[in-house]
Amino acid sequence: MANDNLESSAHPGEASPTTVRVGLLGCGHVGAALVGLINERNDAIEQASGVRFEIARIAVRNPSRQRDLAVDPDLFTTDAAKVVGDPSVDVVVEVIGGIEPARSLIIDALKNNKPVVTANKELLANVGSELYALAAANQVDLLFEAAAAGAIPIVRPLRESLLGEDVRRVIGIVNGTTNYILSRMAEDGADYHDALAEAQQRGYAERDPTADVEGYDAGAKAAIMASLAFGVNVVAGDVYHEGISAITQEDVVFARHFGYTIKLLAIAERFEADPGTAGDGAGPGSEIGVTVYPAMVPNTHPLASVRGSFNAVFVECAAAGELMFYGRGAGGRPTASAVLGDLIDASANLRKRTFRPVPSGDRSRIRSVDLLKSAYYINLETADAPGVLSEVADAFGRNQVSIRSMEQEGMADQARIAFITHNALERDVQQTLRDLRSLDVVKDIGSVLRVIES
Repeated sequence: MANDNLESSAHPGEASPTTVRVGLLGCGHVGAALVGLINERNDAIEQASGVRFEIARIAVRNPSRQRDLAVDPDLFTTDAAKVVGDPSVDVVVEVIGGIEPARSLIIDALKNNKPVVTANKELLANVGSELYALAAANQVDLLFEAAAAGAIPIVRPLRESLLGEDVRRVIGIVNGTTNYILSRMAEDGADYHDALAEAQQRGYAERDPTADVEGYDAGAKAAIMASLAFGVNVVAGDVYHEGISAITQEDVVFARHFGYTIKLLAIAERFEADPGTAGDGAGPGSEIGVTVYPAMVPNTHPLASVRGSFNAVFVECAAAGELMFYGRGAGGRPTASAVLGDLIDASANLRKRTFRPVPSGDRSRIRSVDLLKSAYYINLETADAPGVLSEVADAFGRNQVSIRSMEQEGMADQARIAFITHNALERDVQQTLRDLRSLDVVKDIGSVLRVIES
């Protein structure tokens, strides 16, 4: 199974440290930070674990690029396949991102009985089950703590500590870019575009921020966490997602007035299927709902206080109750810290000639978003005239959407009305919105946001 080339560097009579040679695929922010952490922490790691790391090869696009790294320049190569195939490489670390060539390189490493550590959320959210099965077949580790929430240890708890738990729901802030933007809007009165520009200047957001602000990044992480939490195969395409680009300062003010804070949430939840609709996956008669959307979170909820680029994941279990994991969800050194933790685990298992398979299952039965329930915030502009409220309330009532609270504000010959509903089915809320748009008294429907109650 595992590589037999591991060397001992101990003196006679001493405990036997093992030198583990690392093949690194990618040397951007995370890869470079990992090299730096290994150089800083190698002595402490050896003392604590008996493992000492040596960077054997590094695959990059441009070997001649100036890098402030304490490594031999001769270690750099453009041939990633050569790094994976190098018989002196014991463990492969993949931090290049994307689907290909990362997928093919990881497959080759696993087939060569080499443990793999990856931070590649996009890859795992799309073809993770294929890679998990291959790792198990070859009896080597595939570890990916950094793929779900950066430095926050959420993968290992879901994969190991809570393996015997009945996990009911996982809800979290798993994208630092959007949390930074929404924090700036809430705390400093910035509008969306200014907050986004600042996030880009600070390096929190890419030049093209679509993956972050439209929820794709959070959706990939939600798929990974759902798969681990419920022991099923959830892929990125199963995740319903909405982004934050339509959030306005007006929404932020209304949320504050009602006692809420707006956050982009990733939510994975297990439901009992309706009678007669039970299918395979997630246990008999179970369905999984996986969503990403901006929501109004009560100021009393722990997630409401997660500020700036920080992330947090809230796990609700039958026996353990509510658990929260909090920390930096992105950045070179925080992410590299998670990669290094996995690298130590993979190396320890390699020495013991063992591995830990990824708990996974068949494709899950995904509950349609139309059948998911939530409370809603709905902002309308209406005519300011007698009978308006009656017509609007009738549209809610005939679709079984109950109004919990209402705030009205006059403006010239129009009125702005903000509603918060009781829990209602998505399909009923959408029909209510269609009915409202057909009313002459409704001039515009502004933001529609879900409201998290607990």
